[in-house]
Amino acid sequence: MLAHAELRHVPFAEHIMVMPATRPNHWTRQEVALLVEQREGYSPRYELVDGELLVTPAPSGRHQRITFRLAVILDEYVRRQHLGEVRLGPGEIALETENRFEPDIFVAPALDGRRAPANHPVSRPLLICEVVSPGSVRHDRITKRRAFQRGGVPEYWVVDGNAEAIEVWRPDDERAMLIDDVLTWHPTGGSEPFTLNLKAFFADQADDAAFD
Repeated sequence: MLAHAELRHVPFAEHIMVMPATRPNHWTRQEVALLVEQREGYSPRYELVDGELLVTPAPSGRHQRITFRLAVILDEYVRRQHLGEVRLGPGEIALETENRFEPDIFVAPALDGRRAPANHPVSRPLLICEVVSPGSVRHDRITKRRAFQRGGVPEYWVVDGNAEAIEVWRPDDERAMLIDDVLTWHPTGGSEPFTLNLKAFFADQADDAAFD
């Protein structure tokens, strides 16, 4: 029963539960869309990867803090360069027919130099970012990463708040570039690269960080 896919909220933690097919066929996009339609609010997050349903409850406060600040910084650059629009999960991207993703952050490309309609399907994101939590590490680094590479996502970032570093993956990479100093991103169409001092960025997300 689809109703059994609901995951109880676990305070102060984020975990991914994998729900493999319990019947001859795998989960379908239509079934997952029904779960999304029936959920209250924006959590849990439902993603479909090669027939497996990934269910992620609401993120922790630190996860939200890192995600929000990175999105704000990226948005300033993306807008300035007229590249498109930064969007936050649970917004959906559809790279392949049957898979379904709700990344933490992704960049929807502009259409003819203008922002794409809000409900326009995003199938070719310029960038995807996932902020890892203890329960999501394997799927962020392996399951979803492989699907993003297969789907031709130009760049995928795995943001590790504990290590204060970002893994950068591109479609043909067999190993990630691990960045812990200055992150540089130069997407197609950008007149100048995006740069981010990671040491300063993560220091600014600490609980005792002073407000500017």
